Amino acid sequence: MITTGLHYRNLEDDPDQHYYLYVPSNGGIGKKLFVSIHGISRNADEHANHFASFAEKYDVVMVVPLFSKERFADYNTLGLTGQGERPDLALEKIISEVEQLTGAHTDSIFLFGYSAGGQFAHRYAMAYPERIVRLVVAAAGWYTFPETTVLYPRGIQLPAEISGVTITLDDFLHIPVCVLVGELDTELGGSLRQSPEVNEQQGTNRLERGRRWLTVIQQAAQSRRFTTEYRFATLPKSAHNFVQCMGEGMMGQNVLEFLFGCGNKEIEK
Repeated sequence: MITTGLHYRNLEDDPDQHYYLYVPSNGGIGKKLFVSIHGISRNADEHANHFASFAEKYDVVMVVPLFSKERFADYNTLGLTGQGERPDLALEKIISEVEQLTGAHTDSIFLFGYSAGGQFAHRYAMAYPERIVRLVVAAAGWYTFPETTVLYPRGIQLPAEISGVTITLDDFLHIPVCVLVGELDTELGGSLRQSPEVNEQQGTNRLERGRRWLTVIQQAAQSRRFTTEYRFATLPKSAHNFVQCMGEGMMGQNVLEFLFGCGNKEIEK
């Protein structure tokens, strides 16, 4: 078993694949698994360092994979657009190794992603709903909507050439989801995807897109008479900046409370 604390590691059978691992002070055996996915800047180190104290507080094992630009150019769409390797498969290898190193319970994942990581997180949950217990998506630039007649990644219709991946909407709609966006995250520039199709479907900024996607997801669940928990919260004094969201926006508290507090403390609406 690996020692407690924060570690920067590479996969034993893939030295170029790096990840951060946090093991709480009383060990990882039987602990829940928290996975945090970085944004397009590949700031896995910031995720690891800012979330470590929360992983300790909630007594969970934390994994933060690093999806390099060279290998995983389109990790936000699970590598299914043909521009890089498959990050979902890399994550599975990391989780398997973490189970051996820590003894954590890795069959079920409590998943979080910020920005492009939020894109990965909700798409991963759609592809692997059986693996996800609870999901938090923060400040994603754009989303996969539950529209069967719209091609992935804007909708859930997968092209014929994509093999080994299926999206079972009903299973995904059973996953409790929280969407977090900074109250000042309304800029139109930067890496935010803009197109007439995306803007019409989702809105023109991250705040609008997050609200609209969660509303559509919730309506889809309600139409099936599912009683799934959904929450939306704005992060105070925060624009599109991970460190600012973790500090002034109190994102860490919101994320871990939704994932592991199970409703004991309400997130501010």
